[in-house]
Amino acid sequence: MPTPIMPLGTAIWLIENTALTFEQIANFCGLHLLEVQALADEQIAAGMEGIDPVNLGQLTRDEIERCTKDPNATMTINSPKVSASTKPTSKRKYTPLFKRRERPDAIAWLVKFYPEISDSNVCSLVSTTKSTVQSIRNRSHPRMGEIHPKDPVLLGFCTQVELDAAVAAIKSKTTPEADSTV
Repeated sequence: MPTPIMPLGTAIWLIENTALTFEQIANFCGLHLLEVQALADEQIAAGMEGIDPVNLGQLTRDEIERCTKDPNATMTINSPKVSASTKPTSKRKYTPLFKRRERPDAIAWLVKFYPEISDSNVCSLVSTTKSTVQSIRNRSHPRMGEIHPKDPVLLGFCTQVELDAAVAAIKSKTTPEADSTV
């Protein structure tokens, strides 16, 4: 059974704002009954704020009312409103100075693992210029000896969703060409 995004925060909100049984809350949040009791007694997570599952779209008021009336009923989770965006962002945020020195490492990683990636795709993923990408491809970058390929997602230059979309675009472009040569 799927659990809410933040089970402890959701459990705290349900304890404070509903008349559900601890068993119902434990089953819905994927917690042990004793954990829910400890949350209610503020033995654990004291001072933690609750997360409203209704606002997140994980529960409906009707579902809460239905389960409040029947203590043996179990709540079912809806798909949350909060989801990972599949659209790459078009405008980049400010990159701090200390992170800018890591940009060539991210470019080198992309060029090493996806050599068929276009310079414009690298520029959009890492927020850099084509001349920088070309100098790393040609190994003529002034800091070439200091560059060590590192994942741009781990460095924070792009999201995994954006990287996956760029890789999928590369694969879709190369797949038809491979089929036509066979």
